[in-house]
Amino acid sequence: QVQLVESGGGLVQAGGSLRLSCAASGRTASSYVMGWFRQAPGKEREFVGGITRLGSRTYYVDSVKGRFTISRDNAKNTVYLQMNSLKSEDTAVYVCAASRYSTITSNPVEYDSWGQGTQVTVSS
Repeated sequence: QVQLVESGGGLVQAGGSLRLSCAASGRTASSYVMGWFRQAPGKEREFVGGITRLGSRTYYVDSVKGRFTISRDNAKNTVYLQMNSLKSEDTAVYVCAASRYSTITSNPVEYDSWGQGTQVTVSS
């Protein structure tokens, strides 16, 4: 199993940017499809997007498409979530997760390992 640790969260004004990192250890990150999820207070966990093992393909939900970018550096065992043009509705705890499935999946059940999450707060 892989251990995941997120970093990079914080407080930002609407329209600003943040880059989250997800560092993997225990097994090589390239063995996993990686996903980002978020959970806002009082709301259910939401899939944000994912990236294939070698980074050749990404997927985003409509609410973040064009504003968020997922990338990975397998040499550093790290996955990134670049968030631009942030909105107040992006405020949430962001969590990265690793899946042994061969394709990007939005189903949390299909992810084997989860990080603890990092808080992102966007002030309007």
